[in-house]
Amino acid sequence: MHPTTPNEQIDHLYRSLETSEADAVSVILKVRGETCDIDCLHCYEKRKEGPGGARISADQVDLLPKLFGTRPLAIELHGGEPLTAGKDHIAHLLRTLAAMPQVKRLSLQTNGVQLDAEWLDLFDTLYPGLEIGISLDGDPEGNRWRVDYQGKPTYPAAVRALDLLAECGRTCGIITTVTPAVLGRHAEVLDHLAVFKAVTSVSFVPCFDATITRPTAYTGRRRPASRALQQAVLTGLDGPAWAITPDQYAEFVLGVTQHWMTSGLFRRLKLSPAVPTIRRLRGLGVSFCHFSDMKCDHVFTLYPDGRMGSCDELPWPQAQLTVLQPTTGRAEITAAQRNSNLLGQGKDLMRACMTCDYRTTCGGGCIATRWRMNLTGQHDAYCDYRMRLIDGTAALLADPEHPGGAWCRTARWRPTPVNRMRDVQAFLTTWDNPTAPRRPAELHTSEFGNINTTGLPGTQLADDLDPAHPQWAAAIEPGVKPLVDHLTSRWHLVTYDSCEGHQYDDPARNNQPRDVGLLPRTPTEYAATAVALCRAANRCAAAMPAAVRLLVARNNLTCETTGRTYPVLDLRLLPTSGTADSAYFAILDAATALLLGALEADAPNEGTCCACPLPADTHPELPQATA
Repeated sequence: MHPTTPNEQIDHLYRSLETSEADAVSVILKVRGETCDIDCLHCYEKRKEGPGGARISADQVDLLPKLFGTRPLAIELHGGEPLTAGKDHIAHLLRTLAAMPQVKRLSLQTNGVQLDAEWLDLFDTLYPGLEIGISLDGDPEGNRWRVDYQGKPTYPAAVRALDLLAECGRTCGIITTVTPAVLGRHAEVLDHLAVFKAVTSVSFVPCFDATITRPTAYTGRRRPASRALQQAVLTGLDGPAWAITPDQYAEFVLGVTQHWMTSGLFRRLKLSPAVPTIRRLRGLGVSFCHFSDMKCDHVFTLYPDGRMGSCDELPWPQAQLTVLQPTTGRAEITAAQRNSNLLGQGKDLMRACMTCDYRTTCGGGCIATRWRMNLTGQHDAYCDYRMRLIDGTAALLADPEHPGGAWCRTARWRPTPVNRMRDVQAFLTTWDNPTAPRRPAELHTSEFGNINTTGLPGTQLADDLDPAHPQWAAAIEPGVKPLVDHLTSRWHLVTYDSCEGHQYDDPARNNQPRDVGLLPRTPTEYAATAVALCRAANRCAAAMPAAVRLLVARNNLTCETTGRTYPVLDLRLLPTSGTADSAYFAILDAATALLLGALEADAPNEGTCCACPLPADTHPELPQATA
């Protein structure tokens, strides 16, 4: 087996169009370019100042199979406002798309202003499977930036569209732009959207517009009232009044995810980005490009004038790849992608992901957003928000009833590649029953001190023992035994794994750090343990030797018998970046003693919080005492 090169590693995070002919492709049809019948103040499409008024033709759509062959296509009718193209024209497009076997999904994103019964009859007749999305930023206050050219709110028109969909037995998704108008009101906004019977999914998207400094251009002599409103809110030093920061978005998403879980709305509403985050935390695949390797090379945008480029959220005209012609072929598209400076810069941003502990869960995020933030020196802020989103969602998934864990900055999501136990529930049952029969364990010790069933170094199979097992003391490696004894006898917790740390002579074999794995019996015990570990970690952080860093890790343990995953917490004493192996192992026992002292000063107690600050509007239920 040859070693993986850096370029191959990036390919695992950002797949090129040439990787597989079976890969799906997303095509956004800007049916009328930026032309729209309303004038949202935060509209990113109109900021491109591209030509409007024309319409994408069916002949242009007919060229897509030549470009993409038999690849599955996900087509989105977008804008501006696609319904401004008129019923006859949209009908022609729908007939064309319905005749393409490659089209596996067709959706329409609309503001709902023009939606009526005739439109729905047309959809039912020509493309019954058409998915409808309505743009609505929550309640009337949240929707304040969506106005018509007279500056009047469009909320009533969107509500009429939602009511009509319900009356006709149709469903839809909602796209809500997160602006300051909804911050701190996550439960209120989600509850408001859930009232509409037609709504089956809600996607909260961030408005990271802090760099916008000038109003959108307009044609004609008279400035529309909407543009006057826009100008009035562009005077702030931190960008327009509708912009939010990555940290604000993370707090909103975690709050709304917690409410979605505890209110029971998860039973009928699909929530994004909560669902793709949860799927990635569980090791499942997703189609959402922010969380997958199917990024900008698999997303295309077509405008009425034939301009064809990558994702519509990338800056134009830099994102343009070609002008679509009857002679345009696959080779031209892939060559344009390879030669695109913009796509190359986006792919280069993924190099930072190669050494990131979150890469298998995060998927690298949105390249367009990362590109913009990188220009202004905010790239780290974007990555920090993604980490917070994953850490917080992992905490909520383990115990949604105690949302305080979502705001903890100490416990971090750190899955291990293989973390399995043959029968987790049987192990827990035996642990709490000292009189249960216990089989003899096979214990062998390697030359480096590893105790397992093989007597070999590295990660090896080991029997799952408990304190009542006659061989328990012999199975715990000496360096980690004080931690294991304290956590099991004083904190009354279940340990599912432990390692004292091993330094190997072979450079091809990775050294092992010192760690202890904890398997909480219940969600409440999980929450209380995480709180106590956070306090202990913060208590000893300042005194921890420079060569060692303490990590409280959220992780999953998979039961091989049932396939169920159990949320677990791992305490890991790791070498700090750049530390020599000898320096780490020389100070490891001293670092362990410091941690043990911090643990002895605390316990998973009733009515306590972790050491991390909570958002001002958050009042979490506290975990109760453990057994």
